[in-house]
Amino acid sequence: MESSSEALADFLGRHESIAVVSGAGVSTASGIPDYRDRNGDWKHAEPIQYQDFVQNINSRKRYWARSYVGWQRFSQARPNAAHYALADLEATGKIDTLITQNVDRLHSAAGSRSVIDLHGDLGKVRCLACDTTGDRRDYQQQLEDANPGWHADVYRVRPDGDAELADKSHDEFRVPDCGVCNGTVKPDVVMFGETVPKTRVDSAKTAVDRAHALLIVGSSLMLFSGFRFVRQASEQEKPIAIINQGRTRADDIATLKVEADCGNALSAALDLLAA
Repeated sequence: MESSSEALADFLGRHESIAVVSGAGVSTASGIPDYRDRNGDWKHAEPIQYQDFVQNINSRKRYWARSYVGWQRFSQARPNAAHYALADLEATGKIDTLITQNVDRLHSAAGSRSVIDLHGDLGKVRCLACDTTGDRRDYQQQLEDANPGWHADVYRVRPDGDAELADKSHDEFRVPDCGVCNGTVKPDVVMFGETVPKTRVDSAKTAVDRAHALLIVGSSLMLFSGFRFVRQASEQEKPIAIINQGRTRADDIATLKVEADCGNALSAALDLLAA
């Protein structure tokens, strides 16, 4: 009987042009927690909603206090075997485009070049009023300068640079406004409840159109943001392979499902291809 590694190697070997959709499961081995359990349910309380961030000053203070603490660990994350394997596949010409739902930029750090950061980049900030963008490291320093002596007990690290802090610890936290226009500063990512920019979606759809097959890596696809590309590939009758530990929204339409750690599965398949 063919092993899952052999089946994945066969899938990768048979298709000359593959589009990839990656999710949080790719980065867990880099120390960044994911959002969902094996059943696709939330592991934590749902993340802050965009409208709440924009309209509620207290919610915004709570977000930035938690992110200020969480960023210190998030920014130290480095690519793992899954990121490097996908970069190697692109270098051989197998991967046409990598569409990632992650905001950690670890695919690019590993060497992937044709990357669509569907949900943005947590390493940047953007003003909601004047649209000025800046480096998150600079804004992190502004947060530190605005809150000398501030401290909060950290209960646990959460996905995408978030940290669970003691109740009310954000009450005295100060959030600097935009240095250009005094507007509200937001991480340059697509928050829950916010719309993915149309240009990114169109670019991703074009990549799926162009590819001969679709590979899903480390995503439960519970959000339509990623699932739309699986549905597109399915409607075009293109082969779909999934590498994910646990249930996904597309299990019933996948050509191949590999239940394994992303890095282990991809590394084993690449070894077989190279043999």
